[in-house]
Amino acid sequence: MREAGISAPTAAQSPSLWRAAQPLILASKSPSRRALLWAVGLDAEVIAAEVDERALEDRHLARGGSLESLAGELAQAKALAVSAVRPHAYCLGADQTLTLEGRIFHKASDFDEARRSLAALSGKTHRLTSAFCVARCGQSLVVDGDHADLRMRPLDPVTISRYLDRAGPAALASVGGYQVEGLGAHLMDRIEGEHSVVLGLPMLRLLAWLRRESLISL
Repeated sequence: MREAGISAPTAAQSPSLWRAAQPLILASKSPSRRALLWAVGLDAEVIAAEVDERALEDRHLARGGSLESLAGELAQAKALAVSAVRPHAYCLGADQTLTLEGRIFHKASDFDEARRSLAALSGKTHRLTSAFCVARCGQSLVVDGDHADLRMRPLDPVTISRYLDRAGPAALASVGGYQVEGLGAHLMDRIEGEHSVVLGLPMLRLLAWLRRESLISL
């Protein structure tokens, strides 16, 4: 769900750690996720998955699925959707959820909604759960995830308005109304968890699985 962060890769870089004959495909248009992969030497073709996330979320919760497992469910749906069109590739789906006190937050549709989200998060610790799935030949090979806990400092209405005025449309690009890798860092008191989890892809867990499967050379 995070849509900004690490700079996009440049043509001068030449990743070479991917060992499989079949390509790695990122089933997400997120520049942060692609840049995270590039930073660790993994170039990925991008094919954005066409899935109805809100409908999947509603079905998941209606059948008793937990908020904690929702990110994995969404990541798996994305990976399988792309695997259906590129069956022999390794298709990497990823997703992220933000939860607080049993409530799930979504990207704000306008600045009034972003203002309400920030007010609800103010002075409290919320959780970002990021998950990934790798699929091949229409089968899910792994689903895994991790979480980070973020404590937002108390924000009065004037501070929220000042932040939104400065952040502009970027405040509507991420769940919760902030991007901690940018101006959103001003809103935080404390962050506990891996940085890549905050950006939407649990890299340490992903790399561990890729090593076990002998898909990377480091």
